[in-house]
Amino acid sequence: MLGLVFIFYLGKQFYDLAEKYKKPKWGYAAMGVLSYYLGSLILGLVIGIYIVLSNNPMSFGNYSDTTLGLLAIPFGLATSYGAYYLLKRYCQKSSYRESDFLDDDLLDQE
Repeated sequence: MLGLVFIFYLGKQFYDLAEKYKKPKWGYAAMGVLSYYLGSLILGLVIGIYIVLSNNPMSFGNYSDTTLGLLAIPFGLATSYGAYYLLKRYCQKSSYRESDFLDDDLLDQE
């Protein structure tokens, strides 16, 4: 249930970023949600690889699903933050390239 709150908040932040830079809003919101799940998936893969490579296959078997879910939240949030940061930099660079160094208003004043 806590993950749903994070998913809504992340989707909203990515949606607002897209709205600010006039990009496709729902695509960016979906990207935020998918980046959260990607972080959780990466953690699951790391835990799975650790279980396979370790001699103690029950090392994570003792934890409940709730504990593993709470452990996955920081990884999902970190991945989403990284995706948000990269998208924000991309949007800032693309808006900088589209703007002219000399505005039309400055030329009209002369």
